[in-house]
Amino acid sequence: MFKLLKTDEKTKARRGELTTAHGVVQTPIFMPVGTQGTVKTLHPDDLIDLGSQIILGNTYHLNLRPGLDVIRAAQGLHKFSSWDMPILTDSGGFQVWSLAKLRKITEEGVAFANHLDGSKMMLSPESSMEIQATLGSDIAMLFDECPPYPCDEKYAADSLALTTRWAKRCKEWHVANREKIVPWQQDNSLIANSTAVNRQLAFGIVQGSIYADLREQSAKELIDIGFDGYAVGGISVGEPEHEMIRAIDNAVPHLPEDKPRYAMGLGTPPQMLEMIARGVDMFDCVMPTRVARHGLAFTFDGPIHIKNKEFELDQRPLTETTHPSVSRFSRSYIRHLWRAKEMLALRLLSFHNLHFYLQLMEQAREAIEAGTFTEFKDAFIARYTANSK
Repeated sequence: MFKLLKTDEKTKARRGELTTAHGVVQTPIFMPVGTQGTVKTLHPDDLIDLGSQIILGNTYHLNLRPGLDVIRAAQGLHKFSSWDMPILTDSGGFQVWSLAKLRKITEEGVAFANHLDGSKMMLSPESSMEIQATLGSDIAMLFDECPPYPCDEKYAADSLALTTRWAKRCKEWHVANREKIVPWQQDNSLIANSTAVNRQLAFGIVQGSIYADLREQSAKELIDIGFDGYAVGGISVGEPEHEMIRAIDNAVPHLPEDKPRYAMGLGTPPQMLEMIARGVDMFDCVMPTRVARHGLAFTFDGPIHIKNKEFELDQRPLTETTHPSVSRFSRSYIRHLWRAKEMLALRLLSFHNLHFYLQLMEQAREAIEAGTFTEFKDAFIARYTANSK
């Protein structure tokens, strides 16, 4: 699992398989984001058609709506959302950063005034893991503090120390309680792949902001605690791209090569290929569907804004290799749908963008297998950036 392949003296890429309760995931992999139990504008069958192997849900949002009573009655998020393939759940730690004006951090956890109605709630390492166990996700992320950018080194060090203490509490709760919370998962007949590992995996999250020594420290402390996989968090929080890449460079070399390594919340197609070259196996990002709702489509020659007049008479498909469900619609027609505010425009652009991302990961896997990843990466980035508008 996770065999390290060298593509040249300076560049490394990895390929492996991650076994979860609901199936095997082949890496490198992109996870569409289904924050509230759905990937916006798309049917679960669309995701299967696109080749999605795993999706992401959010602990904070699903705990608020629909709530755990509803999830328990449905016997977990898989059944509730009619998705019988793997799910990874974020811990709510990202909301510690994104809802900074609505929360207070203490040793116990994070007190929020929730964004829906302002009522008070608390997320702690234990409650985050309990929510994720109740959701029944295949991979649960530890509860962490995601420090802001910029922050000084003392703040980053104090934040990291808190995240490490929380990581120990997450691991202790997970080991002691995960099988008690979801009794329906103990029946292998209810698992899509009953020969797979029938337990929820737990991933640690490396923090440390832009400070190399803190990133190394965090990685080593998490390894000492012991997790099924490791993520790099605190990236894509407003820092420039070179700092994002430095954070990966400062963390990934210290993580085990036989465990999945996950860059959280990014990124653009070139960024993902650069991260794969640095040993990253897993990605998630709202970008493909979020920008689709603003009229942007990814192409091999960079992103295009379909609302622009230059596409008014353009009879070509969005790309030469877009999915067959989208290829029969011209850029001109999709522009018309967008300007007419038809929902089909959002659906087609979301479908196309996710296909573009998932196809890119498939091509990366093939290039790694063939030993040509560096050439593939360089050629893709050269074309994508040369013609970006």
